[in-house]
Amino acid sequence: MNIAVVGLGLIGGSLSKAIKQNTKHSVFGFDINESITMYAKMDGGIDQVLCDNNISQCDYILISVYPKATIEFLEEKASLINKNAVVIDCGGVKSAICDKCFDIAKKNGFTFIGGHPMAGLHFSGYKYATADLYNGASMILTPNNTDNIKLLEEVTAFIKSLGFSSVTVTTPSEHDRIIAFTSQLAHVVSNAYVKSPQASVHKGFSAGSYKDLTRVARLNENMWAELFMENKEHLLFEIDHLINSLSEYKEAIENDDADTLKTLLKDGSDRKKSIDY
Repeated sequence: MNIAVVGLGLIGGSLSKAIKQNTKHSVFGFDINESITMYAKMDGGIDQVLCDNNISQCDYILISVYPKATIEFLEEKASLINKNAVVIDCGGVKSAICDKCFDIAKKNGFTFIGGHPMAGLHFSGYKYATADLYNGASMILTPNNTDNIKLLEEVTAFIKSLGFSSVTVTTPSEHDRIIAFTSQLAHVVSNAYVKSPQASVHKGFSAGSYKDLTRVARLNENMWAELFMENKEHLLFEIDHLINSLSEYKEAIENDDADTLKTLLKDGSDRKKSIDY
C-alpha cells in the first residue's frame, strides 16, 4: 500500500520509520518544514514527498500535526483524497478534531478515524524519531461508528504491523475525559512541580521518585497549550479534584493530625493497588 504521513516530528517520523522497517508499504511524507521533509527522504524515512499530485494514490493517510492544523489540512486536501482511503489523525484530543473531520470525510466520501498513539518521549522532532517507538504501545481509535467490523479489523491489523501491541476503540468524548487524567494532568503537575525553588539544587538529593515525577516537565509548550485548551472542561475537572485532594493532606499536616494523614496515605496506597492489579 501507499501510506501518507503528514507531519514528520517525533510521532509522524516514528510512524514513517516503523512503516519502513516493519512493512513493505511505500511512505509518502510531508512536513511544513521543507528541510525536514528532504532530510527524511535522504534518511530513508520516507520514499516520496507527499504532494497534491500523489495524495490520491494513498490508501492510508496518517496526520500527525496539531489539532487545528489537522482540521485545516483535511479541509484543504479533502477533495484530493481517494474515496477508498482511510485517514487517521494522531492528535492528543479527539472531540475537537473528530467533530470537524467526521463531517469533512462524509462530504468527500472517504473514511476518517480519530487516533491517538499512546507513546512518546520528552523530546520532539524528527531527529528523535525511531522505528521502535510504538513497540508494545497502545493505539486508541475513535471511529464515527463501530458498525464496519471488517474495516476496523483491517485498520487494527495495519496498526499492529507497526509494532503496537493493542488497539482500544472508544468515543471521542470518552477519550478526552480519560486522557485528561492519564496524560494531560500528569504534564501539568510535572511542569508545575519543577517550579519549586528547590529544583535548582536537587542534584545529590534526588532519586527515582524525582525522575518519575519530572520526566514530562520538559515539553513542547505550543502543542500542549493547544491540547489543554481544546480539552479544558475535562482537564479543569481533574485539576480541581487534585487541588481538593492536596488540600486534605495540607490541612492534616498543618493541624498535626497524624491519624487523618495516615488515613489519606493509606487510601491513596490502597487505591494504587486496586487500579493496577
